[in-house]
Amino acid sequence: MSKEFKYVTKIYYEDTDAGGVVYYANYLKFLERARSEAIYSLGTSNTEILEKEGVIIIVKSCNIEYKKSAKFEDEIEVISKISEIKNSSFKMLQVIKKKSDIISVAEIVLVTVNKKGKPVRIPGSLKKLID
Repeated sequence: MSKEFKYVTKIYYEDTDAGGVVYYANYLKFLERARSEAIYSLGTSNTEILEKEGVIIIVKSCNIEYKKSAKFEDEIEVISKISEIKNSSFKMLQVIKKKSDIISVAEIVLVTVNKKGKPVRIPGSLKKLID
C-alpha cells in the first residue's frame, strides 16, 4: 500500500473567489479528480469496475485540513496514497502541494457499494490493484 499516485493541475479563474484564492470547496474537486486518475493509472476506471464487478466506489467521509492558500494560475500536485484497506472500505491520504508547500491534507474513507447503495466486499480484482 505504499504506492503514491500523483495528479498535477493548474488553478483556473473558475476555481477561485473574487480575491483570486481557491474557493475551499474546490479542493474536493481536485481530490476527486486525483482519485479518478489513480484508478486510471491502475489500468481500469470507475465505469469498468461498475460494469465488470457491479460495484461503485463512493466517499463515506472526508476530513480535510487547509494549511495554505492556492491562487489563480498556481500549479498544484495532489499526492494520493491508500493507507488502510478493510473488507468493504479503504482510506486514502491525499496531500495537495504547491511546489514544496503543503496546501491541504485530507483523509478520505471510500466504500464499495452495489447498485442499490448497500456496502459490499471490495472485489478481489480491485483489492489486488489497490493493495
